[in-house]
Amino acid sequence: MEIIISNSNGVAIYEQICEQIKNKILSCELKEDELLPSIRALARDLHCSVITTKKAYEELEKKGFVVMVPGKGVYVAQINREFALEEEKKKIEDLMEKIIFIAKNNNIEKKELQEMWEILSEEAK
Repeated sequence: MEIIISNSNGVAIYEQICEQIKNKILSCELKEDELLPSIRALARDLHCSVITTKKAYEELEKKGFVVMVPGKGVYVAQINREFALEEEKKKIEDLMEKIIFIAKNNNIEKKELQEMWEILSEEAK
């Protein structure tokens, strides 16, 4: 399982791990009931502490993406993809509200926001 950690983006390492594993689950790259690397193995692979990987797995379990089975490992949980997608859409809506607020406070027109969207969308491909 490939996870890329950045020390310079200002996001906590455990959050980066959570986000990337969650995205792999939502995109079906990781399947239900699939065994994930152990806490120690993931820490070794990512060159981070076991406390960090444990925290990431605990956060994912709290959000319903994985199940931690003592003595057996960490497994991808059976998730309601529709519900998970709705949560992601809510995050997007919250960010869009912030964008609109900033744009209005700085007299940035909708057309300019659309142009920004187009440019950034193309770059993301």
